[in-house]
Amino acid sequence: MRGLGTIINTATVLVGGSVGYFIGHRIKDSIRTIVVQVIGLATLVMGISNVMDTQNLVFPLVGMVLGAIIGELLRIEDRLESLGEVLRKRFAKGSGDESTFVQGFVTATLLFCVGPMTILGAIEDASGKTPQLYIIKGTLDGFMSVIFGAIHGVGVLFSAVSVFVVQGTLTLFGTQLDSLLNDRMRIELFATGGIAVMAIGLNLLDIKKIRLGSLLPGLIVTPLLVQLFADNTGLLR
Repeated sequence: MRGLGTIINTATVLVGGSVGYFIGHRIKDSIRTIVVQVIGLATLVMGISNVMDTQNLVFPLVGMVLGAIIGELLRIEDRLESLGEVLRKRFAKGSGDESTFVQGFVTATLLFCVGPMTILGAIEDASGKTPQLYIIKGTLDGFMSVIFGAIHGVGVLFSAVSVFVVQGTLTLFGTQLDSLLNDRMRIELFATGGIAVMAIGLNLLDIKKIRLGSLLPGLIVTPLLVQLFADNTGLLR
């Protein structure tokens, strides 16, 4: 069944976020803090692992720089926060977690929707095969959403909508997406995604506040750079 993986992943985020939201107050603050720090460290490791696979760091570096500039010009981060604010006013007003709603929605949305498994999983999900990658990803996202739900509240639950829309859309065009990307484009795309994942880790660890939404265009720019300068001209390898 096409799209089954997206449904499973959406459900795990909803269930995990709900568990965290309703019983998270029973988890000690020190435990919640250390778990988020561990998730942040693991996120950094995943990002570094993806970046290390690049065959030429120039592609993810330039792709991310150009993408970040485009993202700032398009005010993607601000628009994500505005969406989160609209949802907060509609669903979280008077709930007691208004101050963390937007942060939870934006952080969870980007953590669950950015990375190689999102793209590879969509291609697999589009094929109608057993969506093993999305099942694995959904399991990880579910555990993380428990802690995020406990800390940020109901905003994390709405990230499930983002997961459904983003992964559903990618799955819908999964076959076409697979045909557009060659092996080299995938490698550099995932390396660029690794940089974005590292940025998420830094945010989770409170090391540096990075405007994550502005990094998203880099995931589009990088494969285009590979197509232009690696495959055709041979100027960069």
